[in-house]
Amino acid sequence: MSGHSKWSTIKRKKGANDAKRGKIFTKLIKEITIAAKMGGGDPDGNPRLRSAITAAKSENMPKDNIDRAIKKGTGDLDGAIYEEILYEGYGPGGVAVLVETMTDNKNRTVADIRHYFAKSGGNLGESGCVNWMFDKKGSITVEKEGVDEEELMDLALEAGAEDVVDDEESFQLLTEPEAFNDVVDQLEKAEVKFSEATIAMIPQNTIEVSEEKTARSLLRLLDNLEDHDDVQKVHANFDIDDALMDSLD
Repeated sequence: MSGHSKWSTIKRKKGANDAKRGKIFTKLIKEITIAAKMGGGDPDGNPRLRSAITAAKSENMPKDNIDRAIKKGTGDLDGAIYEEILYEGYGPGGVAVLVETMTDNKNRTVADIRHYFAKSGGNLGESGCVNWMFDKKGSITVEKEGVDEEELMDLALEAGAEDVVDDEESFQLLTEPEAFNDVVDQLEKAEVKFSEATIAMIPQNTIEVSEEKTARSLLRLLDNLEDHDDVQKVHANFDIDDALMDSLD
């Protein structure tokens, strides 16, 4: 297990308490708002908005919250003006890290992110320094319980998915961004439940992190970044052995 799927699994195991869920909702609302602002409030004609709504529904966000976020984006309700900025850098062990942000104060955001990298022993880099190591993909997580792997694979591939990855306790469905919504639609029609549906940056290759100190510093960096109000998503190209992961709990 590595990269996006590894970090997603770690976050799920840590649990989504009320405080964490509140932060998740805040991030999703920002994404819905800016998607609606850029492409309009109709999800049928706005693929980015449609994907954001799918992600919000997978987190059980109430419909009223989604509707309000759309109206803020279209200007029907007042709301903050956000700017999207992608930060790139290297974490402990030379792990490549991408940080997607949405902020109304970029000076505050970059200062905080640079601090987190430096504190972990990593460094914030120039634009483009690690982005080329990742591919943009649709990523859908389906928990294994009650799911037939062969049936899921047939359904997903027929709908346009590229691959179905066995990820221990779940299956990760990977798609091209353009096929993401079609695959989600087919899963919903087949009443297949998914715990996460998002557009992610999937690492082309991974770096093995085998030292406990390095692993702890890396996970602390990723956790600090994820916890920041202006950070939408964090992607990294690391691999940590499951035995070492268990020892870090």
